[in-house]
Amino acid sequence: MLVTDYVDGYCERVGPGLWGEPLNSLGNVSLLVAAVLVWRLAKGDRAGRVLAGLIGVVFVASAVFHLLATRWAAVADSVAILGFVLVYAVLFAREFWSRRHAWVAAPVYLALTVGTALLGGGLYLSMLIALGVFAAVLAFARDAYWTHFAVAGAIFALSLSLRAVDRDVCDYVPAGTHFLWHLLNGVVLYLVSRTLVLRNRP
Repeated sequence: MLVTDYVDGYCERVGPGLWGEPLNSLGNVSLLVAAVLVWRLAKGDRAGRVLAGLIGVVFVASAVFHLLATRWAAVADSVAILGFVLVYAVLFAREFWSRRHAWVAAPVYLALTVGTALLGGGLYLSMLIALGVFAAVLAFARDAYWTHFAVAGAIFALSLSLRAVDRDVCDYVPAGTHFLWHLLNGVVLYLVSRTLVLRNRP
């Protein structure tokens, strides 16, 4: 198994080539739009600018993966997403819990991800759980921002469902549903990043 091996993991891709997944590739534009919007919204907010930059990295990594369809690009895509989530978990803990102990959020999230992956949930189920936990914790604390995470969690649940059924609908929808996963994820990353930026404002 080589890092340059070809990966055919989606309904839309029918063969090698840069334009083998046109909708999946174009769907990543949602991430680019999210990065630009968060960057503009953040202005002097350093944490917001970091999140915008990380969304930009996710956009590049995902676009490269769906253009090249190789194992190394798939790993880069997953690492970029995981990087964003780990940083976000720490920033969330810093803003809504404790600045001193916020770093704990990263290993806790990694442990959750390993646990859900071992149970067959892959890399993304832990993200859905995290959004639910964020919403629940803030709702319990009567923090109005809980609704932001509830909405983001609902959208991500739909997004994850569309990702899961991609290969199952090939006979009926030749393009698959994975491109909708990208479109909705851009919305989710924008919403959660926007929440932290708003929270940081005086």
